[in-house]
Amino acid sequence: MHEDFERCVRAVQSKDARFDGWFFTGVKSTGIYCRPSCPALPPKPANMTFHPTAAAAQQAGFRACKRCRPDATPGSPEWNVRADVVARAMRLIADGVVDRDGVTGLATRLGYSVRQLERNLRAEVGAGPLALARAQRATTARLLIETSTMPMGQVAFAAGFSSIRTFNETVSEVFALSPTQLRQRSGGRGVTAGSSAVRLRLPFRRPLVPDSLFGHLVATAVPGVEEWRDGAYRRALRLPHGPAVVSLRPDVEFVECRLQLSDHRDLTGAISRCRWMLDLDADPVAVDEALSADEVLAPLVAAAPGRRVPKTVDAAEFAIRAVLGQQVSTAAARTHAGRLVERFGEAVDDPDGGLTRVFPSVESLVDADLSSVLAMPVSRRETVAGLVRALADGEVVLGPGSDWEVAREQLSRLRGIGPWTVESVAMRALGDPDAFLASDLGVKVAAEVLDLPSSPGSLSRRAAMWRPWRAYAVQYLWATGDHAINRLPES
Repeated sequence: MHEDFERCVRAVQSKDARFDGWFFTGVKSTGIYCRPSCPALPPKPANMTFHPTAAAAQQAGFRACKRCRPDATPGSPEWNVRADVVARAMRLIADGVVDRDGVTGLATRLGYSVRQLERNLRAEVGAGPLALARAQRATTARLLIETSTMPMGQVAFAAGFSSIRTFNETVSEVFALSPTQLRQRSGGRGVTAGSSAVRLRLPFRRPLVPDSLFGHLVATAVPGVEEWRDGAYRRALRLPHGPAVVSLRPDVEFVECRLQLSDHRDLTGAISRCRWMLDLDADPVAVDEALSADEVLAPLVAAAPGRRVPKTVDAAEFAIRAVLGQQVSTAAARTHAGRLVERFGEAVDDPDGGLTRVFPSVESLVDADLSSVLAMPVSRRETVAGLVRALADGEVVLGPGSDWEVAREQLSRLRGIGPWTVESVAMRALGDPDAFLASDLGVKVAAEVLDLPSSPGSLSRRAAMWRPWRAYAVQYLWATGDHAINRLPES
């Protein structure tokens, strides 16, 4: 996108918010970089340069615009619809892997050498992993500065900086304001006296249908781990430095997010996982335009454009829950998962709600006696145990850096795991936008209503024209039924 100069110029001159996050505009006459929808008077084309990431713009010597705040844009949808090494690296960096494990750890996860990874990233996104992580640290630091009363020293280390000096230099260079000036300029917005919670707004590309997105998460919520309270979806998270509780409330132009963290070093990863779970970096215009080309789906898209794929904050957790939900009702799956949580989940403190535990880690389930907890056929219980062992041993690797097709093959080799489970994990845990649940009961019912082929093979062939957005087509098919997943619960 950023290499198409004329197209980028048109987007900037029309202040088209759909391209926010796709690229950033460097203004040579002022030395700042902006989002395409910046409300300021557009610069002359001769003064524009375009960059694929904020990190690339910073590397080129530009500082962030104080008016449009390009650091607060939705992420590029490109990284969530691709499975190549650059996209996988970008997802892992967003999850905070460089801050925790360094560039070497990032390269190891991807199966590349550091030199190969550096070369690939610089060629495509204009910056290496350290520069990308630095830009992310700056954004996290700004959030903490403006939305908390944390001392600056704590902000520096919570944002991932190795020293206060580096923190001060980076913030001043990126935002052209010192950390103290940023806090004074914010006026303490979002800060609640006596609260250690971080409050922020998660932007997204419009349109967005919150009903089915949040409705699905709530309808399948595991007792003790997730709940709907006072108009917000709340859940407990397991993060690298400790448990956390997040509250997510849909609004017209953003999702209100409140994070209660055990350790503020987890802020970057927590935000990334929440955005991923709600699919906020998607490009709904591109998706809906493609699906509307089918005369069967076109009326469904026109009735409620902007449906998202409800994902997960923990890929291993979802895989286990998917197996628990095989061949049983949603209510039964929630019951099984709730019993697992009650017995093996780590306790979490939630003074503002009813959350009690985080979902059990794979490590806590490896040697667990599941027969005393899961009242289900022996074969399915053995499938759960086999999946847990495979995840613990690295036989199955699931997460933001996973290769989608390799993960499918790994899951398919496990006894008791069939196509429905594999595609469910691919869609909601791995984020493959082309995952397709051809054998799903809700999809079959919708196919019959819409006079589409109902057998998995025939429907898969018919769905070929929906590629590469078949996971989104599933959301529109599910919406044809009268089910709790299609509507927001009452507060």
